[in-house]
Amino acid sequence: MTDSETAAKRATRDGPYHHGDLRNALVRAAAELAETGGPEAVTVRAAARHVGVTPTAAYRHFTNHEELLNAAQEQAQHTLFGAMAETMASLAPPADAITRLGAVGRGYITFALREPGLFRTAFCGDQMPSPAFDLLAGLLDELVDVGFLAPADRPDAEYAAWSTVHGMASLIIDGVLDDLDDAARDSAIHRALTVVERGLATGPNAPDFS
Repeated sequence: MTDSETAAKRATRDGPYHHGDLRNALVRAAAELAETGGPEAVTVRAAARHVGVTPTAAYRHFTNHEELLNAAQEQAQHTLFGAMAETMASLAPPADAITRLGAVGRGYITFALREPGLFRTAFCGDQMPSPAFDLLAGLLDELVDVGFLAPADRPDAEYAAWSTVHGMASLIIDGVLDDLDDAARDSAIHRALTVVERGLATGPNAPDFS
């Protein structure tokens, strides 16, 4: 049996994709590879093997590793956004902007803990338009509107909040905080989110944390 016949038999048996949808199947496969192995595990040949087609068929859709990795990165970004939006949606209404900001920060870290490979893949290449970043920006604009964040402190506030939460997530999944038990780790996460909140509290209607 030839390689193409073997691949076709495997595809028929496993049903990994519908006819004409191979590109999306390869992207999903790349995301699944990233979940366990991170960006290093994403290759055209590995994705083709995962789907059950020949590398030649896969290369018709992605000419090199970088193209497939970029597609996997985009998929990871959208999955991250979904985790953040889900956490925010779980809040009891009505939830104010600062409560929702804390929720998306918690969702960001939870996603990193749950899917470390996919989390790393979301930030493995060139920065692309990120729905998660846009969500954060929208919440910061709301904080200005309600007087929690001073307009003068709004420019680039995304990067201050993002770097704090991303840094905490990275410390955890890289094993730096392995000495902490679950309670201590949760306390550290809470503290990081509190630091972000207090750092943004510069507007006329912000609470006094002193």
